[in-house]
Amino acid sequence: MEQLTELDIAVFQLRMGFAPADRCVDWAVERLRLDQEGDDLDVVLLASARGRDEVLPLADVIIARYRGAQRLEDEFLAGKYIVELRAAYLAGRESVSSLDAIFTRLYLALDYPDWLVMLSRNCEYATDVPNFEQPFEDEFHYIASLWAQAESLAAFESAYSRQTSNGHDIK
Repeated sequence: MEQLTELDIAVFQLRMGFAPADRCVDWAVERLRLDQEGDDLDVVLLASARGRDEVLPLADVIIARYRGAQRLEDEFLAGKYIVELRAAYLAGRESVSSLDAIFTRLYLALDYPDWLVMLSRNCEYATDVPNFEQPFEDEFHYIASLWAQAESLAAFESAYSRQTSNGHDIK
């Protein structure tokens, strides 16, 4: 089964309320189109599911079957989502205000991870204080770049430097 991480990310975003169920359905439809479902009936059912209540149980079964105990951590999935958010921000589909709401929810849901402190803080401050726009931009670029390269939470954590994040402040 290819592209399972894509489904993991879509399920995480659906659970958090950041994405519609359609993204998971689209994943399943694409697997069918490419003949990558491997006769998995749950993928077929997911392709025809509608709404969160139908999609989540099917997607969870698929992820559990193929990942087993190796399920991706929410922090890792949030990091990959931040990479998507950075691209959306650069393309003008997200704003500092919309990102502030997202980062606040992530920060709480993930139980205040160290790597999200400055990003969340700088984003919140940038909504009201123009001098915080550049520190926010710098931290957003830094965090998104690390997550883009990370293959696991451990890989991200080994590359992350709190000192670098702390440097993204008003000078």
